[in-house]
Amino acid sequence: MNLRRLFALAISLFVSLAAHAIEEGKPAPAFTAKLLSGENFVAAGSNQVVLVHFWATWCEPCRKEMPAIEAFYRKHHSDGLRVIAVSMDDPADDAKVSAVMKEFSFDAALSRNAAFKGYGRIWRLPLSFVVDRDGILRRDGWYGEAGLDEASLEKDITPLLGAK
Repeated sequence: MNLRRLFALAISLFVSLAAHAIEEGKPAPAFTAKLLSGENFVAAGSNQVVLVHFWATWCEPCRKEMPAIEAFYRKHHSDGLRVIAVSMDDPADDAKVSAVMKEFSFDAALSRNAAFKGYGRIWRLPLSFVVDRDGILRRDGWYGEAGLDEASLEKDITPLLGAK
């Protein structure tokens, strides 16, 4: 393959990947899951603000965020907030996932029972996305050293809850 064709292929691949990247302010990718409770969850058209949180039992920062997410959820679930924690654990750890989630009142699913391809490769944990009532992505890949706390959740999500 000559250099010109290789360059053209590289450019088309880059453009193709960029065209499929998710972007804040645009419609959120489809997200569906079978919850640990056995119910089906569909984010689109729910008229709720949805926090999709990817985590794992072995991830210490993930475990530190969960109580803050729980407190925020308990405070705002009646305002139209929905939280779903998607465990990225291996199937051998299903019992651990279920044990951890008994401490929390928000929904949970196993990654193998969820369809989230449009959110890209989940390569770091914890990782969260926020979708507003109209299905628009408002936070893309929320992560950080400090993690989620109630103050950051209040600042970024509470304004979305007022828009009904």
